[in-house]
Amino acid sequence: MNKKIRFAIVGCGAVSKKHFLSIERIPDAELAAVCDINKNQAQIVADKYGVKAYCNPVEMAENEKFDVLTILTPSGSHAKTMLDLAKFGKSFVIEKPMSLRIDDADAMLRACRRYNNKIFVVHQNRFNVPIQKLKDAIEHGRFGRLVLGTVRVRWRRTQEYYDQKEWRGTWENDGGVLANQAAHHVDMLLWMMGEVDSVMAMNATQLVDIEAEDTAAVIVRFKNDALGIIEATTATRPKDLEGSISILGEKGSVEIGGFYMNELKIWNFAEPESEDEIVFEKYASNPDVFAWNHTQFLKDVVKSLQNDMVGLIDGLEGRKFVEIVNAIYESAETGKEIFLKFRPVKSRLGTRDEQ
Repeated sequence: MNKKIRFAIVGCGAVSKKHFLSIERIPDAELAAVCDINKNQAQIVADKYGVKAYCNPVEMAENEKFDVLTILTPSGSHAKTMLDLAKFGKSFVIEKPMSLRIDDADAMLRACRRYNNKIFVVHQNRFNVPIQKLKDAIEHGRFGRLVLGTVRVRWRRTQEYYDQKEWRGTWENDGGVLANQAAHHVDMLLWMMGEVDSVMAMNATQLVDIEAEDTAAVIVRFKNDALGIIEATTATRPKDLEGSISILGEKGSVEIGGFYMNELKIWNFAEPESEDEIVFEKYASNPDVFAWNHTQFLKDVVKSLQNDMVGLIDGLEGRKFVEIVNAIYESAETGKEIFLKFRPVKSRLGTRDEQ
């Protein structure tokens, strides 16, 4: 029988519900302990699942037996929390983004090499049924030469939303729509289109009072000479519109829409295959199950640890997003085209805003 993988979770906020539920669904996974700076919040979860609650993650790591430390704290604290816990030699599940700063991401990767840890970054939309089908089509060359990849995040976040948590919309702990809400979509564009050559960006803060941006437009040039467009805003009113991706190539076009890139809209290829006739029947959407793709992500984590395999979204994959989002902010700050690889000079992401 496979060994059960035990998860100790740091951060019991809104997204943690998806992790707790997913762990319950996976026979080879179980919850070991929970930790939150708010002891009452941690205790409520601990009582529900019959585990111990902690306020200090180091204390939890010193006293509990587990295989994975799951970090669900605000983005700006991911790096410090992980680095404080690396010495315990456990693997990490880290909610997106892996970190806000490139230097932090590199320090996290170095620590994992030193202590033989693995990192799994939560970009769960890679497991969406239509997304998996799109990735398969790209890998099998059905598009021919890739021409243009576009992601659109047209969501609504009000001032009330940002005011609920003091860290939301700050440079130090969150960033704006690009670093937070659009993180999954930017990750998806990279996964589909390949390595990035350069970016050019413009940001604006339109309808809310926050440090970072609520609206952004980005042009991406990929190393394969394809172009990309990132359109991201939380200033959509009066309600959310979409979270989508389109891939255009010399031999085909695919669009996946919905709210989380989870609904197949267009599937057109110049050279049809037999399965195209049933693609909407088999791959149109995810099962109608709450947190289904989080569960698929954690199944991949469990399988990877049981078989000593690399997960679909490891630390190196997570770093790619950190690098491009810093380049985007650098471009928006300087008005220049930014070529990767680079070291940030003007990006305020991950720093305290003193303006």
